[in-house]
Amino acid sequence: MCNLYSMSSNQRAILGLTRATRDSTGNLPPLPAIYPDSMAPVVRQAEGGERELTMMRWGMPGPEQYGGHPVTNIRNTCSPHWRRWLGPAHRCLVPVTSFSEWEDTKPKKTPVWFGLSEERPLFAFAGIWTTWTGVRGTKAHPVEGEHELYGFLTCAPNETVGAIHPKAMPVLLTTPDEMDTWLEAPWEVAKELQRPLPDADMLIVARGNRKDPA
Repeated sequence: MCNLYSMSSNQRAILGLTRATRDSTGNLPPLPAIYPDSMAPVVRQAEGGERELTMMRWGMPGPEQYGGHPVTNIRNTCSPHWRRWLGPAHRCLVPVTSFSEWEDTKPKKTPVWFGLSEERPLFAFAGIWTTWTGVRGTKAHPVEGEHELYGFLTCAPNETVGAIHPKAMPVLLTTPDEMDTWLEAPWEVAKELQRPLPDADMLIVARGNRKDPA
């Protein structure tokens, strides 16, 4: 599953592509390596119908029967645990310029980076979000209180991703119309976006530790 991605674009590009009109992120630097439990930008529907660019922590609260551990990638949208967050009020867009899966090489695994083109233009993961109260962060630096958390949907992989990670790939949204549908449409319509991006629309942009340029 995808547990590492990059967002090296700028706020103006994010606001333009997602049609967000409110920005509460402050000075947003490039983020060449975003890992689980990191703070990262997302776009959500705000009060009054506006879209807001804000910062949230990566990792949704997981099912209690499995320990409630943070979940970064969500595939089973039929699960009652996830269904509560599938309405428009809890959907979000997660800005991305490339994402990584691990190739099973020896003596150690190799990160393989995927993007829409060599130039790594901006796109979005189809995300969900919620508020949650508790402790997040590391043992050395715990953060206690109320958190805004996000994760994103996955689906069966296309051939490009499946050659490296045959189990799943993130749900990618590449056009403003797709993003509008994800944020605003009833679930019966929006769920059709939980599908792999065609192979012709993406490629491997790097192998190894090379991330998006900061």
